[in-house]
Amino acid sequence: MFGDVSEGCEVVAKRSSVADADCPVARALNVIGDWWSLLIVRDALDGVRRFSDFQSGLGIAKGMLATRLRDLIERGVLTTEPASDGSAYRDYVLTERGRGLFLVIVALRQWGEGHLYRQGERHSLLVDTAKSKPVARLELRSRDGRVLRLNDTRVQKTEEK
Repeated sequence: MFGDVSEGCEVVAKRSSVADADCPVARALNVIGDWWSLLIVRDALDGVRRFSDFQSGLGIAKGMLATRLRDLIERGVLTTEPASDGSAYRDYVLTERGRGLFLVIVALRQWGEGHLYRQGERHSLLVDTAKSKPVARLELRSRDGRVLRLNDTRVQKTEEK
Protein backbone atom coordinates (compact mmCIF):
# COMPACT_ATOMS: atom_id res chain seq x y z
CA MET A 1 0.00 0.00 0.00
CA PHE A 2 1.75 3.18 1.14
CA GLY A 3 4.72 1.36 2.62
CA ASP A 4 5.99 0.67 6.07
CA VAL A 5 9.23 1.30 7.91
CA SER A 6 10.89 -1.51 6.00
CA GLU A 7 10.01 0.25 2.73
CA GLY A 8 11.79 3.52 3.54
CA CYS A 9 9.14 5.63 5.30
CA GLU A 10 10.60 6.17 8.74
CA VAL A 11 8.51 7.02 11.78
CA VAL A 12 9.91 10.18 13.33
CA ALA A 13 9.18 10.65 17.03
CA LYS A 14 10.34 14.26 17.35
CA ARG A 15 10.21 17.13 14.87
CA SER A 16 13.35 16.98 12.78
CA SER A 17 14.11 17.47 9.12
CA VAL A 18 13.19 14.59 6.84
CA ALA A 19 14.18 16.51 3.71
CA ASP A 20 16.45 13.66 2.59
CA ALA A 21 14.16 10.77 3.58
CA ASP A 22 13.59 7.94 1.11
CA CYS A 23 9.82 8.44 1.44
CA PRO A 24 8.20 11.16 -0.73
CA VAL A 25 5.40 11.58 1.85
CA ALA A 26 7.99 12.40 4.52
CA ARG A 27 9.72 14.89 2.21
CA ALA A 28 6.40 16.56 1.38
CA LEU A 29 5.47 16.84 5.06
CA ASN A 30 8.87 18.36 5.75
CA VAL A 31 7.80 21.26 3.50
CA ILE A 32 4.11 21.67 4.39
CA GLY A 33 3.65 19.39 7.39
CA ASP A 34 1.72 21.53 9.83
CA TRP A 35 -1.87 22.57 9.66
CA TRP A 36 -1.19 26.32 9.74
CA SER A 37 0.94 26.02 6.60
CA LEU A 38 -1.75 24.06 4.77
CA LEU A 39 -4.38 26.61 5.79
CA ILE A 40 -2.15 29.43 4.52
CA VAL A 41 -1.78 27.57 1.21
CA ARG A 42 -5.56 27.00 1.11
CA ASP A 43 -6.18 30.72 1.58
CA ALA A 44 -3.52 31.64 -0.99
CA LEU A 45 -5.25 29.31 -3.47
CA ASP A 46 -8.43 31.26 -2.73
CA GLY A 47 -6.66 34.52 -3.61
CA VAL A 48 -5.45 35.83 -0.23
CA ARG A 49 -2.19 37.75 -0.73
CA ARG A 50 -1.74 40.13 2.22
CA PHE A 51 -0.31 39.37 5.67
CA SER A 52 -3.22 41.14 7.38
CA ASP A 53 -5.77 39.14 5.36
CA PHE A 54 -4.11 35.83 6.25
CA GLN A 55 -3.96 36.91 9.90
CA SER A 56 -7.57 38.04 10.19
CA GLY A 57 -8.96 35.14 8.15
CA LEU A 58 -7.09 32.45 10.06
CA GLY A 59 -7.08 34.05 13.50
CA ILE A 60 -3.40 33.07 13.83
CA ALA A 61 -0.97 35.01 16.00
CA LYS A 62 1.14 37.47 13.98
CA GLY A 63 4.44 35.92 15.08
CA MET A 64 3.32 32.42 14.17
CA LEU A 65 2.02 33.63 10.80
CA ALA A 66 5.28 35.44 10.08
CA THR A 67 7.23 32.26 10.86
CA ARG A 68 5.00 30.08 8.68
CA LEU A 69 5.13 32.54 5.76
CA ARG A 70 8.94 32.77 6.03
CA ASP A 71 9.20 28.95 6.08
CA LEU A 72 6.90 28.62 3.05
CA ILE A 73 9.02 31.16 1.16
CA GLU A 74 12.27 29.37 2.13
CA ARG A 75 10.80 26.07 0.95
CA GLY A 76 9.71 27.48 -2.40
CA VAL A 77 5.94 27.33 -1.83
CA LEU A 78 5.40 31.10 -1.69
CA THR A 79 7.25 34.13 -2.94
CA THR A 80 6.71 37.83 -2.37
CA GLU A 81 6.23 40.54 -4.94
CA PRO A 82 5.35 44.23 -4.84
CA ALA A 83 1.76 44.79 -3.79
CA SER A 84 -0.65 44.71 -6.71
CA ASP A 85 -2.22 48.01 -5.55
CA GLY A 86 1.08 49.89 -5.76
CA SER A 87 1.36 50.37 -1.98
CA ALA A 88 4.56 49.77 -0.02
CA TYR A 89 3.29 46.36 1.13
CA ARG A 90 4.36 42.99 -0.30
CA ASP A 91 1.97 40.35 -1.59
CA TYR A 92 2.47 36.66 -0.85
CA VAL A 93 2.06 34.67 -4.06
CA LEU A 94 2.09 30.93 -4.64
CA THR A 95 4.93 29.58 -6.73
CA GLU A 96 4.45 26.72 -9.18
CA ARG A 97 5.40 24.40 -6.31
CA GLY A 98 2.73 26.03 -4.16
CA ARG A 99 0.06 25.84 -6.87
CA GLY A 100 0.93 22.16 -7.17
CA LEU A 101 -0.63 21.68 -3.72
CA PHE A 102 -4.09 22.39 -5.17
CA LEU A 103 -4.95 18.70 -5.52
CA VAL A 104 -3.69 18.02 -1.98
CA ILE A 105 -6.01 20.71 -0.61
CA VAL A 106 -8.91 19.40 -2.73
CA ALA A 107 -8.27 15.85 -1.48
CA LEU A 108 -8.27 17.05 2.14
CA ARG A 109 -11.42 19.08 1.48
CA GLN A 110 -13.24 16.12 -0.02
CA TRP A 111 -12.08 13.78 2.76
CA GLY A 112 -13.37 16.31 5.31
CA GLU A 113 -16.69 16.68 3.49
CA GLY A 114 -17.13 12.91 3.41
CA HIS A 115 -16.07 12.11 6.97
CA LEU A 116 -16.34 15.13 9.25
CA TYR A 117 -19.83 16.56 8.73
CA ARG A 118 -23.19 15.29 9.89
CA GLN A 119 -25.79 14.61 7.22
CA GLY A 120 -27.22 17.95 6.07
CA GLU A 121 -24.71 20.05 8.00
CA ARG A 122 -23.73 23.22 6.14
CA HIS A 123 -20.24 23.56 4.71
CA SER A 124 -18.54 25.17 1.75
CA LEU A 125 -18.34 23.48 -1.65
CA LEU A 126 -15.67 23.61 -4.35
CA VAL A 127 -17.52 24.60 -7.52
CA ASP A 128 -16.57 24.39 -11.20
CA THR A 129 -16.65 28.04 -12.28
CA ALA A 130 -17.67 27.20 -15.87
CA LYS A 131 -20.73 25.14 -14.85
CA SER A 132 -21.48 26.44 -11.32
CA LYS A 133 -21.70 22.82 -10.15
CA PRO A 134 -19.74 21.06 -7.37
CA VAL A 135 -16.57 19.37 -8.66
CA ALA A 136 -16.49 15.58 -8.92
CA ARG A 137 -14.71 13.51 -6.29
CA LEU A 138 -11.02 12.94 -6.95
CA GLU A 139 -10.09 9.45 -8.06
CA LEU A 140 -6.74 7.77 -8.45
CA ARG A 141 -6.44 6.28 -11.91
CA SER A 142 -3.98 3.99 -13.62
CA ARG A 143 -2.23 5.16 -16.77
CA ASP A 144 -4.86 3.27 -18.79
CA GLY A 145 -7.73 5.00 -16.95
CA ARG A 146 -8.81 2.33 -14.46
CA VAL A 147 -9.93 3.60 -11.02
CA LEU A 148 -7.44 2.35 -8.43
CA ARG A 149 -8.24 1.56 -4.79
CA LEU A 150 -5.88 0.96 -1.87
CA ASN A 151 -5.37 -2.74 -2.59
CA ASP A 152 -4.63 -2.00 -6.26
CA THR A 153 -1.37 -0.16 -5.46
CA ARG A 154 1.98 -0.80 -3.79
CA VAL A 155 5.14 1.16 -3.13
CA GLN A 156 8.09 0.17 -5.26
CA LYS A 157 11.60 1.53 -4.84
CA THR A 158 13.12 3.20 -7.88
CA GLU A 159 16.45 2.08 -9.24
CA GLU A 160 19.47 4.16 -8.28
CA LYS A 161 20.81 6.34 -11.07
